[in-house]
Amino acid sequence: MATISSRLVRCNSGVASRTRAPGRWRRLLRNERVRQAACWAIHCYIRFVYRTNRWTVENDEWPRALLAAGRPFIGAFWHGRMMMIPLGWHRMAPMHMLISAHRDGRIIAGAVAYFDINAIAGSTRRGGSAALRLMLKQLRNGDCVAITPDGPRGPAMSASIGIINVARLAQVPIVPITYATSRRRIAATWDRFHVALPFGRGVFLWGEPIEVAADLDEAGLEAARRQVEQRMGDMVREADRRVGHAVSSLPANAPEASSGCGHAAGVPPLPPSQQMSRPAPAP
Repeated sequence: MATISSRLVRCNSGVASRTRAPGRWRRLLRNERVRQAACWAIHCYIRFVYRTNRWTVENDEWPRALLAAGRPFIGAFWHGRMMMIPLGWHRMAPMHMLISAHRDGRIIAGAVAYFDINAIAGSTRRGGSAALRLMLKQLRNGDCVAITPDGPRGPAMSASIGIINVARLAQVPIVPITYATSRRRIAATWDRFHVALPFGRGVFLWGEPIEVAADLDEAGLEAARRQVEQRMGDMVREADRRVGHAVSSLPANAPEASSGCGHAAGVPPLPPSQQMSRPAPAP
C-alpha cells in the first residue's frame, strides 16, 4: 500500500506523527516469510475495516451492465485510494491488477491475492510491453483489468496516457471507481494514501464508463486522458463529501473540479436524507 516509511497525518487536525521505519525493518521485508506475514496482516486489516464500517455502493449498475453484456472493462482508481478497492469489487468478474514489480508492489500483490485478484507486474510508464500484452490478453479473454493511472510514482491524481492506450487497443471502456471513509488517516506520501479506519461509515462510487475510440489521433487521446483524470478527481471529491469531509485532502497538483460541478461526473449528489442509505453487500 503506501510506502512503509511514510509519515501519517491525522486527518482534519494538521497534526503529523513521524513513523519512519528503520533500515532493519526494510531488510526484514526482503525475507519471504516476513513478506508473506505482512501481506496476510494487511489483508486481515482490510477485511476488519470493511466489516466495522457501514458501507454503501453507488452506481455499480454500470459495471454490472457491462459484464452482463459480455463486455470486460478497465477499472481505474487512484494509487492513494487503493486500499479498499478489492472489497468494492466484490468479485464481480476475474480481476487482474497492474502492480509495480518494486518491493512495495510485491507486498500489494500478495495482499490482494487473498481477494482473488491476480497481479500483472509492470507499469504503464516503463517496462510495460510485456504487461501490456498480458493485459490485452486478459481483456480479450473476458476478464477485467485494474490500473492506477497515476502509479507507481505519480504525479498524484494525474492520469498517464498508458490507460488510454490500453483501452484503445483492447476496445473496452474505462470504469472509474473510488471510495472514502469517515474515519481515516492521510499518509504524507506522494499519493496522499487514504488509510481507512474502523468504526465509521464508507462509500464506494462507480463512475460512468468512458469509451475510447480506436481511431483517435494524438489530440483525441489527450482529450480522453484529461476526461479520465477529471472524472476521477471529481469522484474523489464527491466520495469525501458524502462521508462528511468538507475539505478534501487531495494532493496539491490534483485536477480542479469542473466549473460549476461540485460532484463527480455521472455521480449526482444525494439529498442529505438519502445519503448512506443503500448498504454494500457482504464480502
